[in-house]
Amino acid sequence: MIRKPFKTPFLKRPADSSEPPSKKPRLDPPTTNNSRAVSPVRKPLDRISSSAGNAAISSSPANGQSKPEVYFMVLWRKFTNKKHKTWDGDGILAVRNGYATLVDISGKEMGRSACKVDLEPGSSLSVAGKEIEVDSVIPKAEYLSGKHFLSGSFPKPVSRQEVFKKPTKDLPEISKPVVAVSKASVSKYKNPYSDRPKPVPTTAKPEPTPRHDPKAPDAIVMKRPASAPRGKQIVDVVIDPILGRHLREHQREGVKFLYECVMGMRVDSGQGAVLADEMGLGKTLQTITLIWTLLKQNPLYQVGPVVKKVLIVCPVTLINNWRKEFRKWLGNDRIGVFVLDDKGNKLSDFTMGMSYNVMIVGYEKLRSIQDELKKGSGVDLIIADEAHRLKTAKNKAALAIGSFDTDRRVLLTGTPLQNDLGEFFYMADLVNPGILGKYSAFKSQFENVIVKGREPGAVAKAVEKGQARSEELESITSQFLLRRTADVIAKYLPPKTELVLFCRPTEVQAAIYRLILDSPVYGSILSSSEASLQLISILKKVCNSPSLFSNENAVSTPSEAIASVLQAIPTDYFKWDPRASAKMQLLKTLLDHLRQETDEKIVIVSNYTSTLDLIQRLLTASSYGFLRLDGNTAQAKRQGLVDNFNKSKVEKCFAFLLSAKAGGMGLNLIGASRLVLFDIDWNPATDQQAMARIHRDGQKKQCFIYRFIVQGAIEEKIYQRQVTKTSLADAVVDSKKTAHGFTTEELRDLFRLDDNPKCPTHELLGCDCEGLGNAQVLPENEPDDGILSNATWRASEASSPDEDSGSDSDVPQLRAFTNANKVDIQAQEKKIRKINRKAQGDKKMLALMQNLHIDADEIKKGNEELDALVEDRILLDMIKEPNCPVSFFFSKTTG
Repeated sequence: MIRKPFKTPFLKRPADSSEPPSKKPRLDPPTTNNSRAVSPVRKPLDRISSSAGNAAISSSPANGQSKPEVYFMVLWRKFTNKKHKTWDGDGILAVRNGYATLVDISGKEMGRSACKVDLEPGSSLSVAGKEIEVDSVIPKAEYLSGKHFLSGSFPKPVSRQEVFKKPTKDLPEISKPVVAVSKASVSKYKNPYSDRPKPVPTTAKPEPTPRHDPKAPDAIVMKRPASAPRGKQIVDVVIDPILGRHLREHQREGVKFLYECVMGMRVDSGQGAVLADEMGLGKTLQTITLIWTLLKQNPLYQVGPVVKKVLIVCPVTLINNWRKEFRKWLGNDRIGVFVLDDKGNKLSDFTMGMSYNVMIVGYEKLRSIQDELKKGSGVDLIIADEAHRLKTAKNKAALAIGSFDTDRRVLLTGTPLQNDLGEFFYMADLVNPGILGKYSAFKSQFENVIVKGREPGAVAKAVEKGQARSEELESITSQFLLRRTADVIAKYLPPKTELVLFCRPTEVQAAIYRLILDSPVYGSILSSSEASLQLISILKKVCNSPSLFSNENAVSTPSEAIASVLQAIPTDYFKWDPRASAKMQLLKTLLDHLRQETDEKIVIVSNYTSTLDLIQRLLTASSYGFLRLDGNTAQAKRQGLVDNFNKSKVEKCFAFLLSAKAGGMGLNLIGASRLVLFDIDWNPATDQQAMARIHRDGQKKQCFIYRFIVQGAIEEKIYQRQVTKTSLADAVVDSKKTAHGFTTEELRDLFRLDDNPKCPTHELLGCDCEGLGNAQVLPENEPDDGILSNATWRASEASSPDEDSGSDSDVPQLRAFTNANKVDIQAQEKKIRKINRKAQGDKKMLALMQNLHIDADEIKKGNEELDALVEDRILLDMIKEPNCPVSFFFSKTTG
């Protein structure tokens, strides 16, 4: 019997057999490379970038695999040994296969070098003999399009995460293992645990490292945000020590305040701020520190800077001052400052390029280029200097600033409120739109109520309501407005004495005044607004000097009534003679005493160039060296004049003539220790800016500031109005409780010449000191709630010889009865009138109650006690001269 050989089970049949396997599923035909077949139903796996890619992009191959091509925006320059280095231009760095290729803005290849390091924003390297600094990452598709080379601009920077969001076809293919699957493996499967929250990865994140050490001595650390987006960490923002070591305490607080405002930490619905420090407190340095911090740091770790483009808008006279301050504090190589007026500069260099981070432009120029500035990456932060110019809703510069798509806006002004609360409303609405609601509601519910509560004779209910609204307004504005006075730097500067000198008019000045007021057409002048304005100008010139009318163009296009008045004045009154003007006579005496007894310099400020011409004539006649700066001085020469005056000797340059409205806020005349404000302006901010010229950082001597005012004339009325305007501003931004303004009857006295030998302003105060310098001074931190008036009443009654004060301190003081024949009725009525005036005066002119009130006539009588109160020995010698026109003066020393 023939037996068949044994066959093991499950052996494969020969390849040439056509029968299919009996129990195995049929598979698709094999591929040509003899690999296992893959079901066409399954899609290739999606590529997922690792978390490490967000931290840095490697430019070198690893593990034999090629890395993706990466492109960076960079700044480049040739190697140089200069102390102040600047970047030569922008470029793109292409990193591929371990090599870095530098391309300039025109698309021309500038060089190629090996690159084996990981690059990220802020990295530095050398390519083809050029220094490179990486700025940011750009997508490959954007680079390959080449459109930025054609337009001469670079694309908008993107984050690293956006680079990895591009389709995987842009990345090189990596071989994938091919795995055979069955039809069952591609069927839908529902994970029963899919509804449960996914576990959070426990991978420890690196500890955030701030740019500067927050634990270093005197380090200035900004406030941290309350929270961070998911997946982000918070890092400390520390002021660069190169700036921080120069900041004083109040400036440190100012930078912190601005930072919190623009980062949205103080106002829920806005990122704007108003820095309203007085002149000389360093608003420019505080702003530069804020800009530099936001350009280089971010409270979110491994995220780009908060801002990349900053726009500074200011008067054209301050452009060079801003550029000089940036150069002073940061040098030329740390930050790029762009000024459009420079030769060869194009606006696209700022909007599209990366060499410039800050642009400085004037208010007028901004309106014509605002559309072009919005191109490119746009503007991230706007700084508006002297922002009190933006005081109406229809202001073109304010509309231009409001049109930019940025909420970060900072306004700088030394006078946040000049005339009324309406101007302040528009400033607040510009930085934080809607924070004060609509103007119609604000005017009816705040402005009108506050003003009504501060009017003289207001009822108690109106006063209470106005005070409550004022406190509420101050509470709202304190969130985004910071106001400090010059007192905060008093310890850093020498003392300053402000002197308001009231001069009796000369006979010529009084005669011209009477001829005008007695004219038959005077009534028609008061009924015409145009003629009234011209009369104000005429009377102010009479106060300065009657010689101003010797010019035929002294009054441009006078009305018929004004022309008839001028024709009635004898021409002999208009001849040049310093003795015809009380202020010219006083100035001549002051100049002679200073030049003969001291080595100090003086600054003389006026609102009129014609008045400066007369003062220049006076200086020339006395052979005193001087410099002059007014509206006709070229912009390029102004800073040179200031530097020359500060450095020159007194023998060469003794005086500096300055137009109050041509200097701007950037002129520091610290070479002088005396300043004369020759005439007065309706706007107190103009005078305050002028008086702050010499008492600034760098001053080494005690400063004396004189304000010349003709007693009883229109100048004294303007001065009184100034005091009440300042009080209103203090009430809003400084929380002081003072009165708003005069009554209608008081305003009607504007053109009247007061012949009272006593000082009208002192009489209006109702002060009891009689000009002996011992006025009851109200502390600055004590609110004006009527206590002063009551205290004065008690003091005056206690000092009365007709009152029996008693000896028992526990018994309330009562007025004693006196016999009728012992009562001085006239003295009693005089005392009552003083008390009534004081009740009105204290609230109106609270600031003047902090001055010494000195009657010059008492000094001339030989009162030695008054001599001891006068700190200015030069003024004391002048007053004792026989023909000195000073009749009364206020004195206040700070520091």
